[in-house]
Amino acid sequence: MSFLDSFRLDGKVAVVTGASSGLGVTFALALAEAGADLALGARREDKLADTVTKVEALGGRAIAVRTDVTSPEDCQGLIDAAMAAFGRVDVLVNNAGVGTAVPATRETPEQFRSVIELNLNACYWMAQAAGKVMQPGSSIVNISSVLGLTTMGLPQAAYASSKAGLIGLTRDLAQQWGPRKGIRVNALAPGYFESEMTDQFGDEYVEQVVIPRTLVGRLGRHAEIGAALLFLASDAGGYVTGITLPVEGGVLAT
Repeated sequence: MSFLDSFRLDGKVAVVTGASSGLGVTFALALAEAGADLALGARREDKLADTVTKVEALGGRAIAVRTDVTSPEDCQGLIDAAMAAFGRVDVLVNNAGVGTAVPATRETPEQFRSVIELNLNACYWMAQAAGKVMQPGSSIVNISSVLGLTTMGLPQAAYASSKAGLIGLTRDLAQQWGPRKGIRVNALAPGYFESEMTDQFGDEYVEQVVIPRTLVGRLGRHAEIGAALLFLASDAGGYVTGITLPVEGGVLAT
């Protein structure tokens, strides 16, 4: 196998959650370009259909499944749909999530719990469902955040806690499933990329906080995070498991 061929996913099946917008669409398109068939999950069926259309324009195959990942039953349903359509699951991208910025003295228990439920617990439900059918050589990539490793000037206790917890979950599943099941489990920790989630924070925050903290002096490009995902999802990353890969332009070095 050549170096470039090791990034290919021909004959593989990938499940992507949160595939209706933002980085979820980027991940779906990257996997499709690498040759994978896709099972795409999200709550917004109309936007999921748009992602399927984009995948098909690349010559790929995809199914869309309305999925609320906070429901273990829906998580199982997404995996079942992938198995019914394609007969296997080789890659899981746990991307669904929500970003919040609420001061700690004002954040309600319900607000905090809802973030943990979506950003952390739901990733566990998806991993459980996928882990039951994945074969040796499969890969799970959890989408954490640079905010699981540092702070960026906003009050994000719930979000940061959920993303730090996801890093811990990644390590534990890697040590459970690597020796016994041959499944690799890693996390990506993106920095600041333009998306539906980050749009809520505004240009002033980007210019005054994000850019000064970013050594490369710009926001991330979607192609860059997509390439990092392919490394962890494919045989190119076959000797990598249990790690968190920051893709954040040098924020952690400042």
